[in-house]
Amino acid sequence: MIVGIIPARFASPKLLGNPLADIGGKPLIQRTYESVVKSKLIDDVYIALDDERVLEVAESFGAKTKFTPNDLPSALDRVSYAARDIKAELFVIVYGNQPFLDHCMIDEVIEPLLFDKEVQITTLAKKIKKVEELRSNSIVKIVFDYNNFALYFSRGPIPYVNDARTNLAKINTGEMYKNLGFFAFRKKALQDFHKLKRTDLELIEDLEHLRFLEYGYRIKIVITERDNYSVSTQRDLEIAREMFHKINK
Repeated sequence: MIVGIIPARFASPKLLGNPLADIGGKPLIQRTYESVVKSKLIDDVYIALDDERVLEVAESFGAKTKFTPNDLPSALDRVSYAARDIKAELFVIVYGNQPFLDHCMIDEVIEPLLFDKEVQITTLAKKIKKVEELRSNSIVKIVFDYNNFALYFSRGPIPYVNDARTNLAKINTGEMYKNLGFFAFRKKALQDFHKLKRTDLELIEDLEHLRFLEYGYRIKIVITERDNYSVSTQRDLEIAREMFHKINK
């Protein structure tokens, strides 16, 4: 059984009430949920939340929910907590701020776990093509080895391209990739996560998946040609509303 869990934190530091932000007449969390349930490989979907207001909205559109403590340090901790009593072999975390999510991306991140029992964790990456993506600290960059296992995640541009004089040259020369925020796990790896003490690099970069790398877990990278858009700030929300209007006019 494969279960998708969508973490939804009301008190987001960058955009208060993020899950309930309206985009085209529906809350952000609902738009994400409706995309996740279209996945061909996922058997069930839960929203892991920490606020009664989000619970009320999630139940209004028929979502299954898991209430989690509001002091958990990260979205992945919230998912690990919510998954404790769910009987499934594989789990997928889909952050709840993705209103234009292509459900096929969820299937892409799951597939390596179905065909290789040695793989414990997977995530999606896409080649960076725009300078604004390289410069944005909201977009996580990733470098990986020749076997497509993650070496490092960062909010800064990596790798450093020594001979590039411009950001465009860095993109063209350095084969730079961004992480799209989809992770799939075998249950043991996900349960292990919440037991691990937070790490130095995780805290420095504010990226919880670095906790896995610092403790020696391997994360398989799946390269995709599909793209995604996440809403983390008020400006992101304004852009998302404009995008929705253009798509649906």
